[in-house]
Amino acid sequence: MQANNTIQIALIGAGGMGSGDANDALLVPGVKLVAAADLYDGRLERAKERWGRDLFTTRDYREVLARKDVDAVIVGTSDNWHSRISIDAMNAGKDVYCEKPMVQYIDQGHEVIAAWKKTNSMFQVGSQYASSIAYLKARDLLAQGAIGKLNMVEAWLDRNSAIGAWQYSVPPDASTATVDWDRYLGGLPKRPFDPLQFFRWRNYKDFGTGLAGDLYVHLLTGLHVVTGAKGPNRVYSTGGIRFWKDGRDVPDVMLGLMDYPDFTFSLRVNFASGAEGEQFGLRFIGSEGQMMTSMREITLSRHPRETEPGMSIGTFSKAMQERYVAEYRQKYPVQVATADSMRPDKDERFASPSSHDPHREHMRNFITSIRTRKNHFEDAEFGLRTAGPALLTNASYYEQQPIRWDPETMKRVS
Repeated sequence: MQANNTIQIALIGAGGMGSGDANDALLVPGVKLVAAADLYDGRLERAKERWGRDLFTTRDYREVLARKDVDAVIVGTSDNWHSRISIDAMNAGKDVYCEKPMVQYIDQGHEVIAAWKKTNSMFQVGSQYASSIAYLKARDLLAQGAIGKLNMVEAWLDRNSAIGAWQYSVPPDASTATVDWDRYLGGLPKRPFDPLQFFRWRNYKDFGTGLAGDLYVHLLTGLHVVTGAKGPNRVYSTGGIRFWKDGRDVPDVMLGLMDYPDFTFSLRVNFASGAEGEQFGLRFIGSEGQMMTSMREITLSRHPRETEPGMSIGTFSKAMQERYVAEYRQKYPVQVATADSMRPDKDERFASPSSHDPHREHMRNFITSIRTRKNHFEDAEFGLRTAGPALLTNASYYEQQPIRWDPETMKRVS
């Protein structure tokens, strides 16, 4: 950190999400952006337009890490570069804010955790649900028994637009002159320049992690924040390319099922959803009610279950029915109605203040961790606990089989 207590940050990967993260960081007092790296010249030019002509820019992120005036970096690249850049940054003495998913492959997650522990860097994953006060409130409500015993959670994140389906704009000047294609490929086999694989990288397994890495990680983050769960022990997924037949090799519709020790979790993403109503949410279902959560609000519905088994249809003989009822009433005496037995007939709604922005709050939490040298809870281990099961849904989809996961060791069980 600089002598004047200003935290100087650098952006590695100046696309839409990375640039948004940088803007959020600059809203925190005492933060300055001093450098940016990207493989497309147009983004570097745009970075100077946004943040000043004195901004240092480069195609080579290693030049950023070599700078003594950089305290922390934001990693907003395609998924295939997340782990390598994060590890290099921590080894260079930088704190790291890494966009989700933390890694492209599960084994990389353990490498990131090892580097994080070795360097004592501040490391935070960029899944902003972790800083939404709606999820923190839902966590408290669940712990207080608001919906009884949790037994199932349903989650969905649907879209119905070209941009939402990763059909990102491709600039007219896209070419090997303006894009460092060979550096982008990294260790992948050489191939001819393809602007779609560069600018719409989420559509391709070589560079992204599909629906699971982009969106399931968000849903898993919300789930783990509310429940405190470490992860499932079995994962299954199905889906397909149902609408966006544009050359992508990852599904545009995907469904997942995960068995946690105490509840079942179902997930859904649909990129051609013409359905009305809420396009995102988690529904926590318990024995006494349910909570519907979004990034900004909670709707709590309580529906206490009947605890008495009751009398079934009268197929016993009259004598057996009388005997049954007598024994039944000894065990379940008739309850006299009291004022306490009355229940509200309307849902309870908890809304975040209009000033609360989970994206900005998440970045603020990262800056706070740099100043205090105390990691936010969405650290490298939390990041693998959400990325791991999400990535397993990809494996399940392509292998067409259920997969077991050890949430303690964070490893696939063969």
